[in-house]
Amino acid sequence: MNEGFMKKADRNVAGDMRPEYDFASMKGGVRGKYVRAYRAGTNLVLLDPEVSEAFPTDAAVNQTLRAVLEMTKTVRQLKKARRPASLGQRPKTGSKAGGRPGGPPR
Repeated sequence: MNEGFMKKADRNVAGDMRPEYDFASMKGGVRGKYVRAYRAGTNLVLLDPEVSEAFPTDAAVNQTLRAVLEMTKTVRQLKKARRPASLGQRPKTGSKAGGRPGGPPR
């Protein structure tokens, strides 16, 4: 049998990258470009082109998202205020108690 068939290839112990990965010749490649934001805990988000046209700055995006959050809080408060006093009871609908409108009781 072939003894070397299942052996793993030797790995480069130093961990160097292969020579075909030449990042120095690539345009726009900057080492550590986002490291400050990453360390600060900032979430980086890539916006679709049509969204970035509508919100050209991070301040515009944040202002809009804060408004959306405020609206959702308001809607939740309105829904909570409209709930029946007892969470176990629902308002009765239809002509028969416990039944569905136009249908037989459950």
